This record gives sequence, C-alpha cells and structure tokens, in this order.
Amino acid sequence: MSGLRTSRTRLAAAAATAVLAALSLTACNNGTGAHDEGAASTASTSPSSGAAASGTDSNSTGSTGSTGSTDTTGSTGTTGSTGSSGDKSTAGSTTTGSTSGGTSASKAPGSAGTPVTCEGSNTRTVAAPLNRPVNHMLLTVTNTGSRTCFLYGYPSVQFTDAQSEPPVIKESQPQAVVTLEPGQSGYAAVSLSATDGSGHNGYTAKSLTVRFSGRSMSGNVGAAAHPSLPAKGVHIDDSIKVTYWQQEMSDATNW
Repeated sequence: MSGLRTSRTRLAAAAATAVLAALSLTACNNGTGAHDEGAASTASTSPSSGAAASGTDSNSTGSTGSTGSTDTTGSTGTTGSTGSSGDKSTAGSTTTGSTSGGTSASKAPGSAGTPVTCEGSNTRTVAAPLNRPVNHMLLTVTNTGSRTCFLYGYPSVQFTDAQSEPPVIKESQPQAVVTLEPGQSGYAAVSLSATDGSGHNGYTAKSLTVRFSGRSMSGNVGAAAHPSLPAKGVHIDDSIKVTYWQQEMSDATNW
C-alpha cells in the first residue's frame, strides 16, 4: 500500500514537472514575451531618443538663435555703424578745418590789407654795437604786424641828453623804399664817434629813442621805439651820423 502511494507521489511529481516544462517552453516561444522585453528596451531608449529629438529641436532653435544672431543683421546695424558716414562728417569737419586753415593762410602776412608805415607799434627795434666798423651800432627793425610796412628815409635817433638828432649820410640813400613783409627786417647803422679822435664833446649814453618818418619825410609818425643799450652804455661825440634804412644788413654796415 505504501509502495503504491510512493509511486503515485512520484508520478504526480513527474507530471507536475512535465507541466512546468511545457509551460516554460510555451513562455519561451511566446513572441509576446520577447516583444515585451523589446518594448522595455525601446521605452528605455525612448527618453534618450526623445532627448536627442529635443536636443535637435533645441539645436535648431539654437541655430534659429544663430539666425537671431543673424541679428548680425543688427550688425548691419553695425553697417549702420557704417555711420562711418558719420565719420565722413568728421572728415568733413577736418576738411572744414583745413579750409579755414587755408583761409587764414590766404590772409597770411603781407597779402591782406594795404601796406602801412613802419613805426614803433608794428615793429621791434634792436640796437647792437658792431665790432666792424668800429664805433658803429646796427639798428635792426623787424615787422611784427600782419601787414606789409614801409621804412621811409632814415631813423631819427636821440641818445641820452642829446640836443638834436644826428645828420644822415646822404650817399647811403637806397634806390627804393625799404619794404618789410611781416617777419622781415630792415637795417640802419649809426656811426657813434670819430675813429681818429677828431670828434668833440664825447660822453657815454645809456638810453636811446628811435623815431620813424612818414612818406612825406616832413616829420615823425606813429610810436617811437626804445631799444636797450649795453649796460655800460655807448660812447658818442658830435661826429655822430646815421645811414638811410637799408633792405640788406651789408648795405647798412658799409658806411
């Protein structure tokens, strides 16, 4: 009896095993099981695929952003910064500046206005003793004005305490009136004392006044000049005389 039970138990166990094996085989051959596993992998792929898609979208959006950066058309706004045309206005102002420079150049020395008489207010006078010829002094008059001026005749010089102006050396008269453009200089020499000792009433002068003649030569015109003398002064006597105004320094120092 117990043997019968044992064999029944074994038979039941074997049958159960067979059923389980059959079920297992059915499950393995079931396409659904394989499909479910694939779906699971697809589902797991899906997010990354979705991310790729959205990444692509964001990239294309980004490229649209680039296109927005085609707001480099805004850089056509930079072309608007071809408001270098604005630079043309700068260039224009430069041109204007150079034009005005040209205008002032056209009004440059000597070219504007009628010539005037040289005198103390439009000239600078310098007095300098000369080594050669000895006992001579050179007067240099420079036009400091903006108009041409004429040096008429000869200088009227008056040293300290002099009672009269020295006479002119007539042979020194030039053939034309000395004409000074702005910045140019004219010259005259003063023979202060006799080199051979023949002069009289000599003394030391420490101040000098120079006056200018007008075209008529009938008197002095304009302001006088007061050029400084050497600190020790200059020796003069009654042989003192002056030259006419000269255009060249050498023409003044020849007398």
